[in-house]
Amino acid sequence: MKEVDLNLLPPLQALLELRNVSRAAERVHLSQPAMSAALARLRRHFNDDLLVRAGRSYELTPFAKALIPRVEQALLNIQDAMQLGADFDPRESDRTFVVAASDYVTCLLIRNLRTRIADSAPGIAVDFVTTSTLRPSTELEAFSAIDLIIGPMAFTFPGSSRQLFRDEFVVVMDARNPLLEAPTLTVHDIAMAPQAVGEFGGSIVTPPMQFFRQMEEPPKVAAHLTGLQALPTVVEGTDLVAIVPRMLAAQASKAHRIAVVQFAPELEVPLVEAMYWHPLQTSDPANQWLRAIVQDSIRGIEQPELRPHAVAITGPAQPRV
Repeated sequence: MKEVDLNLLPPLQALLELRNVSRAAERVHLSQPAMSAALARLRRHFNDDLLVRAGRSYELTPFAKALIPRVEQALLNIQDAMQLGADFDPRESDRTFVVAASDYVTCLLIRNLRTRIADSAPGIAVDFVTTSTLRPSTELEAFSAIDLIIGPMAFTFPGSSRQLFRDEFVVVMDARNPLLEAPTLTVHDIAMAPQAVGEFGGSIVTPPMQFFRQMEEPPKVAAHLTGLQALPTVVEGTDLVAIVPRMLAAQASKAHRIAVVQFAPELEVPLVEAMYWHPLQTSDPANQWLRAIVQDSIRGIEQPELRPHAVAITGPAQPRV
């Protein structure tokens, strides 16, 4: 039986996931020569190349692909075993957690989260980074620098996940927008109005844009913004309309002269936000604490009163001629 060096497991997992020697070295905090040496040892151990060049990149050999679930499970078992006696005391910790979330979720969450941390874990800090820098995929590379991702379930972020809260989209516009004088409002009316649209970069298609595609009503986009938080401010005093989460609209309506128009129940555009974390962090006491306090903070959010416009948006009417 070959002698097994367990120190090679983390480099092996990083190489299998990232398929790049330099990035794998960064992941496990090794120099590139040290990672190259580890790859050479792994090749000798398995008698397989593991990574083979394909143009400018590398591909996994069939044997390496078969190793992926076994290596993940081995690391999970080791981590679980090592954490049997592990302890995390938030009252004594000075750790900084990194959470990736949209501007909308950050603004909803941060006040309650900060209050709870200040009361129970004064040495802990939480840095929020925007999810617009993330690329939804099946890879777990994002968790090399992030402890938790909060994002829509429809975006299929990597890792283990748990539903956090549910919201729905509504339409916001200036309180004096002429659209509000119409006896009925349809999806076509909203699609034809000049829209301010929140985007998150890359190829991400937001739920409102998916909705318009399904309804076969291409929207008339007049302004692009990064994120959602500024949309209610932008529509005030203009002819623009925007589609935003209900909780964001409710908060904004207290400070801005905007009207909120709901979709008819059969046209509801849901938004389900979830937490995502690396499967290896499932049993980690620190990550467990972070997930628990985020959930508690979301549950503690007070729902502001929302007074929607009397007319709800119904199905598409025939285009006007």
